[in-house]
Amino acid sequence: MSKGPFEALADPTRRAILRRLRRGALAAGEVGEAFHLSKPTLSHHLRVLRLAGLVRAEKQGTRVVYTLQTGALEDVASELLEWAQGVREVARGTGRRSTAARRGGS
Repeated sequence: MSKGPFEALADPTRRAILRRLRRGALAAGEVGEAFHLSKPTLSHHLRVLRLAGLVRAEKQGTRVVYTLQTGALEDVASELLEWAQGVREVARGTGRRSTAARRGGS
């Protein structure tokens, strides 16, 4: 079962991996150099990110190189901004519900 992008981003190690990949494509071993993780644990995190569409894996010889999927990350950021705007509107009382509905009227 694959995790969606928000579940994948919920883990601080996976967010750190994405930050590391912002500088450019890296082989799995290069990604792992910054973390004190076993190879299976690192592989798990990279797989979750890949299945969530946040990174792309490309086999280059004996190495697997990971790159950010910027389009997917932009989609996630856009969705978060839309959600935050909705939260702000509700907090200000300008959400879609009418003033009467908020006060319990009809």
